Amino acid sequence: MKTKKLIFFTLTLLCFMFVAKAQRGVRIGYVDMEYILENVPEYREATIQLEGKVQRWRQDIEKKSNEIEQMKLNLSNERVLLTNELIEEREEDIKIKEDEMFKYQQDRFGPNGDLDIQRRRLVQPIQDQVFNIVQEIAVNKKYDFIFDKSADIVMLFAAKRNDISDIVLRSINRAAKRKQINSKKEKKELERIDNLSLEENQVLTEREIANEEKRVEREKAIEEKKTEREKLMEERKRVRDSVRAAKKAESEARRQKTLEERQKRKDSIANARDNKNNDNPPNEENEGDNGDGNKEED
Repeated sequence: MKTKKLIFFTLTLLCFMFVAKAQRGVRIGYVDMEYILENVPEYREATIQLEGKVQRWRQDIEKKSNEIEQMKLNLSNERVLLTNELIEEREEDIKIKEDEMFKYQQDRFGPNGDLDIQRRRLVQPIQDQVFNIVQEIAVNKKYDFIFDKSADIVMLFAAKRNDISDIVLRSINRAAKRKQINSKKEKKELERIDNLSLEENQVLTEREIANEEKRVEREKAIEEKKTEREKLMEERKRVRDSVRAAKKAESEARRQKTLEERQKRKDSIANARDNKNNDNPPNEENEGDNGDGNKEED
């Protein structure tokens, strides 16, 4: 009896060990689709263009809404002056406008509307690329499961080492580069990267991420220096303009003072002449003057 129990215990322990070993051997990875989309240049550019369309659509809806509100306000103000027939006609026009605006909203933002359709068109090609790349990685690197972190699957915890999003993203970027490169050197470099192991690929990805972060920091530092230099130049320009304005104002004041003094002198001379003429009126001619100062005798 004891021997049977010992055998059963031994078999049970072996089963647990086998299950534990099998579980440790399972390779699981995941991708973050949202992260991948945000870092694909073509998707970003197309998204910016789509946002421009969305903004125009919203402006159209706002314009239609304002027109309807104005029609309602006009009707409210003029109701007492209108007949029942005219009131009903106005209300019918408002109803037609409201239906048109609702249809426009549904066509643009509703289910299967233009926004939904165009977003699917943007995402679908990249999703197909990701799917194909994930299949290759799973086969080549012997993954058992690869999940999408941004999907409906609830992931309460996911170790970063199992994230292959950057590898997928690098594959997408390499595929885009293959269409652009012409030299054999660049092609060999891409082939070398393609043949890297998962660990080497992760190291390379981390290195590229670090380099990208450094590049961003450098650009940020350069931009800050540029902004600081522009502020300094702006301050110098402000001081220079202020000095010029002060000098100009001072020069204008001196000029004005000179003109006023000159005008005072002119006025003073003119007043002096007028006073002299008033004090010495011209003499009247003497009658019978014969030209030599003697009067003719009678």
